[in-house]
Amino acid sequence: MRILLVEDDKILCSTVAMQLEQAGYQVDQCYRGDDALYYATEYPYDVLILDRMLPSLDGLSLLQAIRQKSVMTPVIITTALDGVGDRIDGLDAGADDYLVKPFAVEELLARIRAVTRRPGRTADTANLTFGSLCLDTVKHELTREGASSETVTLSGRESSLLEYLMRNAGRTLPRNAILSYVWGPDSEVEAGNLDNYIYFLRRRLKALHGNAKIQTVHGVGYRLEEFHD
Repeated sequence: MRILLVEDDKILCSTVAMQLEQAGYQVDQCYRGDDALYYATEYPYDVLILDRMLPSLDGLSLLQAIRQKSVMTPVIITTALDGVGDRIDGLDAGADDYLVKPFAVEELLARIRAVTRRPGRTADTANLTFGSLCLDTVKHELTREGASSETVTLSGRESSLLEYLMRNAGRTLPRNAILSYVWGPDSEVEAGNLDNYIYFLRRRLKALHGNAKIQTVHGVGYRLEEFHD
């Protein structure tokens, strides 16, 4: 499961991100409201965690802009403002939950579980299907469904890569877009790492005998396709 964490305090942001990653989530960090608007509307996330007080675009204005673009990803607002009116403002702006600082990471994790369980939100997209394959993005398990189903466990990076391909099945995804999604928009990872993980995933798909393959589009990137014998 992928989370966008938006917090202008870089030390706090890094600390919370590390705690979420230790709990099994993949986390992208962002420090400005305008940058967060781009990432939240251009990349698929399972949860958005937004600080209310942000430079360039405050958290409530950011949330309203996200909702205006019909992005219904669950949102948790974090803030030091704990008045009833402040909570109402956040919920009225489109937040799914409101968490007052300072908070324990255990409470944040519970809030994340709660908002992703709610009907009509990302709880129903935790499992992605393509052809005969089903990916559990929480457990990182890939299953070939059928009379004799078979399951393999992926690494977090493999799961994130396959998730992005499955969410965009049939579309050619540029290499830089894949790198940004899987390793984070500010990552300086070498492009060769992507090729290695594509190789790993192709081996996984072959071992499962599913009907999906990752097609190389030379000079551009990769595309997930379905094939039939």
